[in-house]
Amino acid sequence: MSFLNQISNANVLIVGASQGIGLGFVQKFLQDDRIAKIYATYRESADELITIESENAEKLTCLQIDITDELQISEAAQKIRAEVNKLNFAINCVGLLHDESLQPEKSLRQINSDNLLRYFQVNSIASVLLAKHLLPLFRHQERSIFASISAKVGSIGDNQLGGWYGYRASKAALNMFMRTVAIEYGRNSPKTIVVTLHPGTTNTQLSRPFQSNVPAEKLFTVERTVSQLLAVIEQLQQEDSGQFFSWDGSRLPW
Repeated sequence: MSFLNQISNANVLIVGASQGIGLGFVQKFLQDDRIAKIYATYRESADELITIESENAEKLTCLQIDITDELQISEAAQKIRAEVNKLNFAINCVGLLHDESLQPEKSLRQINSDNLLRYFQVNSIASVLLAKHLLPLFRHQERSIFASISAKVGSIGDNQLGGWYGYRASKAALNMFMRTVAIEYGRNSPKTIVVTLHPGTTNTQLSRPFQSNVPAEKLFTVERTVSQLLAVIEQLQQEDSGQFFSWDGSRLPW
């Protein structure tokens, strides 16, 4: 039986919900009667998300946080705990590959320590801080999932092309953080399954500059990615905690 079918009145947290996969999860869960409450975080410029909140005020609550700021993560967790006593599902969809001042490195000549630190702050450290502050909300007797969006390029064993130093290394660090979190959650929140997920190449702002070499059948819509990831999540078992899964349910090498 899928994990959501085993519980009722589930509470979920979507981190990084202003666009892309995070927003897709919010839209999907709003249509799911098994979900009682959705918390969705954004950093800035979340017009579509805020509009959706105004239309679904009883079910959806938006929280503005910068997940590189531990105090803001802690305060958001406290706000959630003031309203509900448990989370059944949390997924961190935040990821940084490029922006106005940052591009993935093609060679060692482009390595910049400040840029590397940014990659690690957003792609790695944020998830382990979330795990730290959300633990009290996962200490209950129902099955629950804590997932982080990783990337296949973060697999050390699968790296055949090189490049993208900061993004690859920060996603590899995310995988190690979550593997280690899974062990501690196994002791302190034994009903929680902790996983990292590779969503495939999704038609979002993150992948847009790099889509030209992606075959059409391998470029997923947000809706398809969300459905595929939920299908993987629904089938997770306790022994899967600490693993790294692709969008098709296969396990990826570290």
